[in-house]
Amino acid sequence: MARRIDHLVVAVRDLDAGADLYRRLGFQVGARNRHPWGTENRLVQFASSFVELITVGDDAAAIPAHGPRAFSFGAFLRDALEAREGLAMLVLDSADAKADAERFAAAGIGDFEPFFFERTGRRPDGSEARVAFTLAFAVDEAAPDAGFFVCQQHVPENFWNPAFQNHPNGATNIAAATLSTPRPAAHEAFLSAFTGERGQSGNGLVFPLQGGRIEVREASSTAPRFSSFAVAVPNIEEQAARLSEAAIPFEARDGGLVVPPNAAYGVALRFEPT
Repeated sequence: MARRIDHLVVAVRDLDAGADLYRRLGFQVGARNRHPWGTENRLVQFASSFVELITVGDDAAAIPAHGPRAFSFGAFLRDALEAREGLAMLVLDSADAKADAERFAAAGIGDFEPFFFERTGRRPDGSEARVAFTLAFAVDEAAPDAGFFVCQQHVPENFWNPAFQNHPNGATNIAAATLSTPRPAAHEAFLSAFTGERGQSGNGLVFPLQGGRIEVREASSTAPRFSSFAVAVPNIEEQAARLSEAAIPFEARDGGLVVPPNAAYGVALRFEPT
């Protein structure tokens, strides 16, 4: 079975302001979480994927440096935010992150030790729950500003919760993430190795995933970077009315809606019909 998008990492300089925008967009946004490696996040959870709004905390010394075979998530996010806000990292699911790390090394797309961490989360009723993850990182040398990793959830029953997935706009899942680049073909070999799927030609390249896709689109005016993502909602007309009422600019396009990057912290946010 094809992999699915596990989550997208959206870097913002003001986490609470980012959360407020996503609420106005019609999403339920979770509480602030703090990581020991210097980042802080708030999550927007769907049925089998989530958006991670993330920022760098006050303690810069907590961020570890990259090291031999050690990819520093905190350092990557810090450097990304120094350059710009926006979609910084794309994450696929993993059933065995250690095996994926070995596969990435064999394919020449990342020779990093898997990274395990755990934290205490809170259920909707306020009770505590342990969540734990192992990450395996990969690097597209042709897109150094775009981060890639896979995530294995060790206690998924404590993470995925229907109470967190009840969004006013009815959003169900992340449908797509888009990499914009002057040369789509330059990323084909990496993304094939990373996803385990073959790219389909058309308007650029599309890598099909379980319930979603990765798009690679030509954009001659920008260095390779993630430019947009799409979320599936059940009623486009109602979402258009919600955006208008919230005074959030958008454009109707291809049967959906697009909130431009200058109104959404550096990343175009697309709403597609389910």
